Amino acid sequence: MRRRHRRLSTSPELDITAFLNLMIVLVPVLLLGMVFSQVRMIELNFPGMEAGQTPEPEELRLVVTLIPEGIEIADSSRGLIRVLPVDQQGQDFEGLRAVLRQIKNRVPDKTDVVLEVGPDIDYQTLVTAMDTVRSYPAVVAASVVEGELFPDVSLMDAPEDRQLAANASAQAGEGA
Repeated sequence: MRRRHRRLSTSPELDITAFLNLMIVLVPVLLLGMVFSQVRMIELNFPGMEAGQTPEPEELRLVVTLIPEGIEIADSSRGLIRVLPVDQQGQDFEGLRAVLRQIKNRVPDKTDVVLEVGPDIDYQTLVTAMDTVRSYPAVVAASVVEGELFPDVSLMDAPEDRQLAANASAQAGEGA
């Protein structure tokens, strides 16, 4: 009778150096990606006041209306401040920034603004308007920094039939 000899089998050693190299590279990349995604986030507030808070009678409630015909800057209690109709290049964000800087110089403690957006405004125009009302580029000591305008932005829907004040008065026959 023949005997069968079993060969002692040993399990091969696992080489995980390639996997460890991948993890060493992948973990910092993922951590850096998380930090950059937080930088791109824009905080929004809903219009209105906190529970139990009453409005001050002389407080400026700044409302910027963004519709396809142009931009209106108004105080909700005192009325229209400026109308910026759309031109060949599109919405007049530079004019909006200039008006908001003048308002900020008069009322430096104010930080909130209500952005009233029409239904036909595209996403990129909305983001550009939000960036415009939040800050402006300023030169300080030969460096460009962001100056603060109104960083607390609240969004609100504009009515579908909302027209620019200059167009509405012309259609109503006023001012002629």
